[in-house]
Amino acid sequence: MSGNLPSEPPPVVEVRNLRKTFGKFVAVDDLSFEIKPGEIVGLLGANGAGKTTAIHILLGLTTATSGTVRLFGLDIAKHRSEILQRCNFSSAYSNLPMNLRVWENLRIFSLLYNVRDWKRKSRKLMEAFEIDHLRNHISGHLSSGETTRLNLCKALLNDPELLLLDEPTASLDPDMADKLRKTLRQLQKERNIAMLYTSHNMRDVHEVCDRVYFVRRGKIIGSGTPNEIVTQFGQKSLEEVFIAVARSEEEPL
Repeated sequence: MSGNLPSEPPPVVEVRNLRKTFGKFVAVDDLSFEIKPGEIVGLLGANGAGKTTAIHILLGLTTATSGTVRLFGLDIAKHRSEILQRCNFSSAYSNLPMNLRVWENLRIFSLLYNVRDWKRKSRKLMEAFEIDHLRNHISGHLSSGETTRLNLCKALLNDPELLLLDEPTASLDPDMADKLRKTLRQLQKERNIAMLYTSHNMRDVHEVCDRVYFVRRGKIIGSGTPNEIVTQFGQKSLEEVFIAVARSEEEPL
């Protein structure tokens, strides 16, 4: 009996030969990577390596100089609105409207993403990230950790198929960071969400990411599982790899 084996689903994210320059400065240099459905992929590197620029291109906030970016099989340049309805983003360094109350911010974003039953979803997320008691507080009066947790609530409000996370635990205390890592793994298991994850916290990366790409000066210099990366670079831990890569930034390529 003959038959065709089931084919693998297409990547959620497919980046090919991505390049971004700002004048003479090359922020992203021939970057190629992909993320499969349900996969958590880390994009790692020192400050200035090109990680945030790459995320901004994926979100359509910055236009690539050259190369292609396809999300859900669609070109970001041609289908940005459709793509963004299926994605969301959280960063420890981005602020939501500061003059709105916590619940008002979530209401605004629920309208932008056409979220049904927004009250139930908002309450469930605020409870999960332990800010439900702050629902009537002005967002601009929150601490940095509370703001980060509000950003994470916003990022999960529309049940995204792709979640882009830029330093999501940077402002969180160790207890909340641990809860976030467990929440992300649970979401991956329950909903098969694909995620792109940047962090300087190597414990985050080791516990959360299925695969990682190390970037130096906009180029990928290593890829694999966290343990494979440690072996590739001949180090004892992912943190030692990060330090070695960061300290090599001043060396000639």
